[in-house]
Amino acid sequence: MTRCLRCRVSGRVQGVFFRASTRKQARELGLCGHARNLDDGSVEVLACGPDKDLAVLREWLWVGPPAARVTAVECEAVDLEPPADFTTG
Repeated sequence: MTRCLRCRVSGRVQGVFFRASTRKQARELGLCGHARNLDDGSVEVLACGPDKDLAVLREWLWVGPPAARVTAVECEAVDLEPPADFTTG
């Protein structure tokens, strides 16, 4: 079953390749969605796919790329049509 999660990742997550690293991780897991910077300095991640793969990505969001310093990850299930690919915006 495909589900979609929208997560807000806070901390030092902009300017540290967080979006590109998230895209790489999501694509390796076969997930679709997006990662985009928000005006408040956080990153929004929308990820759609099987629960087990979403759980792996959610854990990874707490770590991110080496230069990131994640302080919070808040996720909620959303009812959306899954996009075709995983993009950054």
